[in-house]
Amino acid sequence: MKRIMLRDMEQTTLVALSAFALVSSITPGPNNMMLMASGANFGLRRTIPHALGVGFGFTLMIILVGVGLMGLFDLFPVLGTVLKVVSVLYLLWLAWKIANAAAPDTETGARGKPMTFLQAMLFQWVNPKAWSMALTAIALYAPNRNFGAVLLVVIVFGIINLPSTSLWAVMGQVLRGWLSSPARLKAFNWTMAALLIGSLALLI
Repeated sequence: MKRIMLRDMEQTTLVALSAFALVSSITPGPNNMMLMASGANFGLRRTIPHALGVGFGFTLMIILVGVGLMGLFDLFPVLGTVLKVVSVLYLLWLAWKIANAAAPDTETGARGKPMTFLQAMLFQWVNPKAWSMALTAIALYAPNRNFGAVLLVVIVFGIINLPSTSLWAVMGQVLRGWLSSPARLKAFNWTMAALLIGSLALLI
């Protein structure tokens, strides 16, 4: 009887964790807004490194948070303020880049470039939603930060996060035909930039 109860609790935890991973990964946020804009501007193939960087970078963040990184915020509360300031400034710069993605460079005539794997991976460390997701996941589903619980969180997010965020790049790719008009593409990019800033405002 005790084994059955423990097994049921484990199954319930897995279902709840999977639901949290899906909802938090697939809902709008900085990563998803940027992937959709990249898919629309550069196509799905050129956006793949960006999507992989998001998935790998976020999974690495969960691992490091799970092994004790979140304790630093308890010891040094000022780190939270520093992170917010850096995040705001960097995301505002990214919003400007997205808004002007369709505009060719005045000197070279070249358009912007999609985010690389490394850039997307490093971006997770200044992404407020990524921090919120990682900290909440560990606090709820691995509160004691034991290896087994942390590993479960990492595996579940590793399986769910990448397909969920990549869906936004696919949606951007689908819109490419409609956005073939420079005016429409410019309006779309400015809308994505505004939504990125809006998601930042809600998260901060």
